[in-house]
Amino acid sequence: MVYNVENLHDADGVAVYDDYQLARYTPAHALTKVQNIAALVARAGSPGHPPEVILFQEIEIDHTPGKRPPDYPALLKRYDATTIERMLGPDFTPEIADLPAEALLLKAFVDRGMVGYSVVTGGDGQNPGDAVGEGSGVGNGAGTLADLRAGPAIKNVVFTRFPIKAVRIFPMRSARNLLEVQLDVEGYPLTVFNNHWKAGASDAKTEVVRGENATVLRRRIDELMTADPNADIVIGGDLNSHYNQKRRYRKLPVTGINDVLGSQGNELAIRGPTRDLYNLWFELAASERGSDVYAGEWGTLMHLLVTRGLYDQSGVRYVDNSFAVARFAGLNAGAADLLPVRWSAEGAGGRGFSDHFPLTARFQTVSDGQPGKFTPLTREAAGREDEGDASARKVDLAKTDFTAAVELAQLPAEVNLRDGTWTGKLFRVKAQALEDRLLRIEVRGHIYDVYGPRQEIRDLLYAQRRNQDGNLIFYGELGTFKGTWQFLVKSTNWVK
Repeated sequence: MVYNVENLHDADGVAVYDDYQLARYTPAHALTKVQNIAALVARAGSPGHPPEVILFQEIEIDHTPGKRPPDYPALLKRYDATTIERMLGPDFTPEIADLPAEALLLKAFVDRGMVGYSVVTGGDGQNPGDAVGEGSGVGNGAGTLADLRAGPAIKNVVFTRFPIKAVRIFPMRSARNLLEVQLDVEGYPLTVFNNHWKAGASDAKTEVVRGENATVLRRRIDELMTADPNADIVIGGDLNSHYNQKRRYRKLPVTGINDVLGSQGNELAIRGPTRDLYNLWFELAASERGSDVYAGEWGTLMHLLVTRGLYDQSGVRYVDNSFAVARFAGLNAGAADLLPVRWSAEGAGGRGFSDHFPLTARFQTVSDGQPGKFTPLTREAAGREDEGDASARKVDLAKTDFTAAVELAQLPAEVNLRDGTWTGKLFRVKAQALEDRLLRIEVRGHIYDVYGPRQEIRDLLYAQRRNQDGNLIFYGELGTFKGTWQFLVKSTNWVK
């Protein structure tokens, strides 16, 4: 599993980002965050069998670290008699506040019965080097409050239930450290790379930096595959690039993901000597490719790539066509529109998950010992060249499931829409517009903006107000924008 958790922070209130300091992010928020992540991971696996290896991005670098890396087994033993809910609730202490975010998440895992994980962190601010051994807490970032804002904020973390043979950290320009973890999977070696490249997928200047990020990774892959052309390697993470980056942004002369790294969509081509990385996005139909949404378009910033060794009859093998987007309606996806339910600090303990859906893929071990013999592929288009559509895939809100909407008029009078419980939910609203140039309504004594992100939506709302004696009838998603409560009307067919 690969999962950008959208800024999981610890509970000490010492953070680079303003939104994660104590005024806005409390232990109750940290509790909601880790419990939601744990619930999603459990759902992404099968009952009793959560993912064995998880590549996390955007876990906070601990800016109040101890003198030594955390001893995770000892931590779990210390808090064995309690729960993460009590630790971040009535039993909260300075000692718990001092725990890094990944330790809180690990405890939330254990409380759900997901046990046996070791933790490897790729924190910035440390000297790069090797660390060998199970549960290595490599690289929790240091730093004083004086230089806090000048330092990095987040890191990559790996949770694994397999023994760890070695860890390497590679500094990246303007990005999180590349984290390499070598695992022993039932006696067979598997190398995983956890990445989080420079942001700004469509920008030519930042693409130069992503090219440098890709170069660091590509050089290390080449070293491993020179030593063993059939090495079993999984590359995952948030590359801040789309699988079809080169076609989608033709103004970019060189792309990090396609030109430098060599991500490509011909599943048979990796059997040859030059195109040795296959991007698992190509397992899905083009209409199903999407892990995140920006400006009304689906993106594929999250990735899982595999090498040729994961298709042979030796060691670890990819289970063909097992790649999937972990999107669950009513959990981490909106029940009506299936868009990511983002993290929000609204309410006493916050709500939501992440602006990215996780990706999953299944693997198995084979004992044939035939690295030159490849697994038969079942997908008809496996050998077909697939570069992806050059155009972006638009979010289609015309297919919104309005049966999942809450009828605002039918809610009991005692319901508080602003307690965090209702944030992000789709409502059917019928209300009298207030007399001003903006679109506003009054609901239960509170003022709410009614906002459409596109002019055509706003035009329909204004026309409705004008033609129906000031009445507005629409579907809207409840939320806030810069502290102002609003109903967000995402599509013209949300205006009735």
